[in-house]
Amino acid sequence: MTEQEEKQFTAVMQLIVPQVIDCMIKVYGVDAADALRQLYQSQLYADLERESSKLWHLSPLTLAELWHSEKNTGHIQYPEEA
Repeated sequence: MTEQEEKQFTAVMQLIVPQVIDCMIKVYGVDAADALRQLYQSQLYADLERESSKLWHLSPLTLAELWHSEKNTGHIQYPEEA
């Protein structure tokens, strides 16, 4: 990945993570501090951090749903388009 691509990916992550946290709060009633901690500790976030996973293409709501699934089942079933 070029330096420019890395900067663009960092910018995307800085935009999408707060939106995912917001969905976790609104949809699942998670406290803001807990949502942040739980997201950053999740396998979903580890995968999201890898640009090559293309998970950043998914909507914040879909990402929140994947986080919720991981939390409840310990497993993530990524959609085909990811």
